[in-house]
Amino acid sequence: MIVRNLPSVLQLNLLNDLLMYRSRLVTLLRTLDQKEWRALHKWLESPAHNQREDVRRLARYLSEKGHLSRPDALRKEAVWEQIFGTVPYDDERMRQVMHFLLKAVEDMLLYHTLIADRVRTMTTLASVFRRRGLDKLFESTMKQVRKLQARQPWRNELYFRNQYLIEQEQYSYQSGFRRLHLNLQEMSDALDLTYIVDKLRQSCLMLAHQTVYQADYRIGLIDAVLAHVAQHHLLCHPAIAIYYHIYHTLADREQERHFFELRAQIEQHHDKFPQAEMRDIYLFAINYCIGRINAGKESFIRQAFELYRSGLEQGLLIESRGISVWTFRNVVTNGVYLGEFEWVSHFIDEYQHLLEEKFRHSTVLYCRAQLHFARKEYDEAMRLLAQSDFDDILINLRAKTMLARMYFEEGEFEALESLLESMRTYMQRKKVMGYHRANFQNFLKLTRRLVRLNPFDKGKRDELKREIESAQPMTLSEKQWLLTQLEQM
Repeated sequence: MIVRNLPSVLQLNLLNDLLMYRSRLVTLLRTLDQKEWRALHKWLESPAHNQREDVRRLARYLSEKGHLSRPDALRKEAVWEQIFGTVPYDDERMRQVMHFLLKAVEDMLLYHTLIADRVRTMTTLASVFRRRGLDKLFESTMKQVRKLQARQPWRNELYFRNQYLIEQEQYSYQSGFRRLHLNLQEMSDALDLTYIVDKLRQSCLMLAHQTVYQADYRIGLIDAVLAHVAQHHLLCHPAIAIYYHIYHTLADREQERHFFELRAQIEQHHDKFPQAEMRDIYLFAINYCIGRINAGKESFIRQAFELYRSGLEQGLLIESRGISVWTFRNVVTNGVYLGEFEWVSHFIDEYQHLLEEKFRHSTVLYCRAQLHFARKEYDEAMRLLAQSDFDDILINLRAKTMLARMYFEEGEFEALESLLESMRTYMQRKKVMGYHRANFQNFLKLTRRLVRLNPFDKGKRDELKREIESAQPMTLSEKQWLLTQLEQM
């Protein structure tokens, strides 16, 4: 019998090396920063956590600059040589060393994550003392725990959950003495607050996801929670107040008072939440503003801009990878609309390095063109737009819309007709979804009619004006510009 297509030894070696490059160990190690690498080396030096020298050698080799990102540096036999020298390669032993290092890294990260919450860890320590019958140690530790809890800067769900665990531990201790007066009320109140904060936050996430993705969630008990909050005056707790108002902005966008209550809470209590959670709160508020802007409420452009500016100043809108393209463009668009030209120019200069490199050049070109366009520096805006053919479909069409407006205002009607036709052809080839397609189609149609309109035909002018005015803001973003040009004819 002839066996065909067996992989060669070279192919097997290449596959083996690729498996290391894509292994869980290497993937995890790529996420460590310098401080975490130093902590890992110390961790591996402790006999309590690691007793293998080969594991320490592997960690040292992988921590060297560039090794984790270079496939050639992660060839298993090359790595083996760094650990074991001239000893013949043993794949099973190599995988074993990798496994032990992976478990050590996981244990270290788990330990540092758990120990970071001192209230939780000290409460657990008090539980250890209670179970060992060490009453004095328990009582002194619980005293420390309550002091730590009182000094906690955050007042989010974690704070209330820890408060419940403290009361629960206190109850377990007191009930062991069969005391008449127990802290059952305190424990119940802490549990209620924990649930309410968590339920409101989870409900906000579900409602937001449901709105965007047309999902169908059953948000059980939310009506009872909302009624309980109002009835028992629980809005004095910042976490409850913030998620209560976020929920209402999502459930009924027309009730704008909830947004302004939310903004007041953000300004007053922004320091009572960890940065990641505060970022989510800002995004809830910003997304509400975007929804109102799309509904034609232009006053919310200022609200969105102020939230963006505040979020940037506090570093909330800067993610681990930098600043998102969408946030960057929205900041510039809102600032330009409001005439905040100097601030926008400074923003582009100061924050462009935080954009992902592959999007940076085109995004900065487009945003600078927006700024020059708003200042009516059309020659410079046109020059910038001519430097890039934007890959993003919507940005490409917005750039062409900007160019069309400049051609119209400069009286370059032949160039305008050619551009409008190229936009129509482009849209036929590309898939522009939802109201975006209607928006650009309406702009093309109404701009063409505006160009060809006899300015002395009052009936046609009034007819075109009515059609422009009847368009919904989401399906005609250039509505005000078209009306202005019509009035100036």
